[in-house]
Amino acid sequence: MAVFTSAAMSMRRELIKNALRKAGAVSPETAKKLPETDLINPDSFQEYTSQLAEMGIIHRTADGKYYVLAHPAGQNESKGCRRE
Repeated sequence: MAVFTSAAMSMRRELIKNALRKAGAVSPETAKKLPETDLINPDSFQEYTSQLAEMGIIHRTADGKYYVLAHPAGQNESKGCRRE
């Protein structure tokens, strides 16, 4: 069961990151709220999205929008990057 949970979480993380990228949310200036993305039922992702932001995998603006940083090719984004 733990393997399934881990795989499901990984899949959900990628869904959120890809939806933000596709919506053009790649900086604080272009950040989007989840309903502005193509996620189906974005309200079901709120708690997990907050966790991803706390881990630095995605980023949250002061007004509650989210974005992912564009990384140079070959750089592993899945480990997160926390901006100081």
